[in-house]
Amino acid sequence: MARVTILYFAALRDASGVACEVVDSSAPDLRALYNELQARHALPFPARQLRVAVDGDFAAWDEAPRDGTEVAFIPPVSGG
Repeated sequence: MARVTILYFAALRDASGVACEVVDSSAPDLRALYNELQARHALPFPARQLRVAVDGDFAAWDEAPRDGTEVAFIPPVSGG
């Protein structure tokens, strides 16, 4: 089990109602972790539309969550 700090940005922050939270998860990878959080908060985007970062660096979805890390889910950005 890993205890990680989750950061939410933009529409994900709006949907979850929080900018960050600490969660305990036994998810085998970051995609499964996102799926757990998506179910909990009804997050609007599938993982394939997001970027994920661990401790400030972009990460692969198949990486395992590590205890004590900070995971950020970054939604698509629109603009002109």
